[in-house]
Amino acid sequence: MKFIKKSFLSVIVLMLSLPMVPMVIARDFQDSPQPPADNTKTNQRDRDKSAPTADQQKVNTSDREITRNIRASVHKDKSLSTYAHNVKIITQGGKVTLKGPVRSDAEKANIAAKAIAVAGDGNVDNRAAARAVRSHEPCKY
Repeated sequence: MKFIKKSFLSVIVLMLSLPMVPMVIARDFQDSPQPPADNTKTNQRDRDKSAPTADQQKVNTSDREITRNIRASVHKDKSLSTYAHNVKIITQGGKVTLKGPVRSDAEKANIAAKAIAVAGDGNVDNRAAARAVRSHEPCKY
């Protein structure tokens, strides 16, 4: 009988303490300093008034259709990285600008080829930037 009472009390204590676990974990993550995100260089590049940005995308049907077709072609290619799938595609008057980071020069060329296939040769300005893949360090908890 004593064993049953002790087991029952242990279960009750455990059940009452479980809601505290997420708070302890959250507190531990808040205490570890996170370096701030730094995209200052990218923001400075986009401040140039002559450089096209996504908010300057034209709303006419032909430009939207060009952008949609290029985006669909990029997303169909599962060999591309997430960076490449998220490259900015800006179309103004039939002229396409590609911007954003990609993993390699091969991805940059691949996306440019897809854009040229839709918009035509001479209508694509490929400003995508190839970045080296960083190796991941193990987490230090």
